[in-house]
Parts: sequence; C-alpha cells; structure tokens
Amino acid sequence: MVKLQLGIVTPVVNLNPRFDPPPWEDDAGIEDVVTVVAAAEKAGYQWFSCPEHVCIPTPVASTRGGRYWDPLATLSFAAARTSTIGLLTHVLVLGYHHPLEVVKRYGSLDEASGGRVILGVGVGTLRPEFELLGVPYAERGARADDALRAIRASFGNKRPQYHGAYYAFDDVVVDPCGMARHVEIWVGGRTRRSLRRALELGDGWIPFGLTLPELQTLLDDEDLSVRRAQRERFEVILAPEPPMDPVSEPGPCSETVEAYVAAGATGLHVRFVHRSREHYMEQLDALSELVRALG
Repeated sequence: MVKLQLGIVTPVVNLNPRFDPPPWEDDAGIEDVVTVVAAAEKAGYQWFSCPEHVCIPTPVASTRGGRYWDPLATLSFAAARTSTIGLLTHVLVLGYHHPLEVVKRYGSLDEASGGRVILGVGVGTLRPEFELLGVPYAERGARADDALRAIRASFGNKRPQYHGAYYAFDDVVVDPCGMARHVEIWVGGRTRRSLRRALELGDGWIPFGLTLPELQTLLDDEDLSVRRAQRERFEVILAPEPPMDPVSEPGPCSETVEAYVAAGATGLHVRFVHRSREHYMEQLDALSELVRALG
C-alpha cells in the first residue's frame, strides 16, 4: 500500500447530529481541541480541520448542527501550540469571501505558522445562509471558479493582478499574503462537478457525505479518470463512514482502510468512535499504528 496521509475531522469545533457526538464534546473547549490536535501531530497525522458556517438557520440546525467554530481563529490558536501539523479549512465557502480576504487572512496564518495552511474550499449549498449574509446565491459555482483562479494568482504574491468574470484587481499590495510556495487547495463537495472543479483548479478533492460505492462511481468516471491520470500529483482525500474504531475493531478498520485505498484514496479524513477526550487520543494512536502496519 502506498503511503497514506491521515488527518482528523476535529472534535468539539462542530457538533454534527448525523454522527451522534458524545456528551463530553458539549462542554469541551479550546484546551481540549489543542490537546487532541497536539496528540494527532505526535501520532504523525498530516492535518486537522475546521469547517465554516457563519449562521445556521434554526430549522437546519437539527440536521447540520448549530456549532461551527470560526476556522481562522481555531486554526490560528492551535497553530501557536503545534509545529508541524497542517491547518485545513474544510471547507471555506468561497462565496462568503472576496478572494483577497482569503489571501490576506490565511496568508497571514501561513506565514505565522511556517507554511502549514491547506485551503479546503467549497461552493456552498445553504441558500438561507447566503441570503442572511447578503451574498449572491445564483451562479455561485461560476463565482467560486473565478475566486479559485483569483486566489491562485494572489497567494504568496504581494502585488497580485487578476481580471476575471466576477473579480478583478491590480495595482494593490497584499502583505502578508502567504509564503512563496504553491499552497495546496483541496476542493470539497459531493458531485461530479466538484471533482471536475478540483481537477481543473485545485490540487485535490475532499468530498463529504458520500458512501464508498458513490465515491467509487465518481472516481471511476472515464473522462475524470483521464484527467486525473494527466496530473503529476492529485490528492484524493476521502472520509470513511461510519466513524472508525481501531481500538475495538482493528480488523474491520483495516478492511475499511484498504477499501478506501483501493477506491483511489491518497489520504483519509477521519472521524472516530469516542467516549471521551482520552478515548479519542487512544483511537488516534491505534489508527496510526494500524496504517503503518498495513504499509
């Protein structure tokens, strides 16, 4: 098996009812988050993540959850207490931000953290939130594509220039703007279009809410498979469901890992079965050891 990257869907920062979060997360705080992230870093995980929603309409909160810590604040705080683990936004909703806002804010974090930012981005689907924020919902896919091009032209470039269909700028200075490197951009979503967007404009695909057969169908798409083969490097970061339990069920967990790798995963974005912070960290170590043994 090729070397498989591992990252975590960070507990506490979002309570998604679909995964029945355990009671300890209700009252947990930033010290719990940092403790878990530091343990993940020590165990060799490549990233931890934080999602983005600004305001969840009450009728939707019962299915999406109401808690969403701000990704910039969360990633920044944890970055100051760690040294190597990647800082993944999963995902920034592109329509909520001007591209230069993304570059300034996450470029500042990138420079402060020594180049650890991974931009996970998405188009967004929660129309009421768009409307509450006064953000155009129509043509959001085309706007997101333009934003991605503008971010790519600007990250690490103090004097960016870009002229697109929705965003245009020149004769400006953005400082800080990120380290002089190719920042990884992973595109989220759950459709064929999101995978195509990732292949055209990003460095990887990090889908959510899809079963393994659904993922396999998209990854086996003939046209998109040709596009992937033409890429020198392209990350496929998949999130196994249901949450993994390598402590109590190492055999089934190994089978799950192998199945996702066979489907094309280059990395796994992992949720765990867990009863407490300590149990969560036991799961971190167990999965890391299991993957090393498989390698």
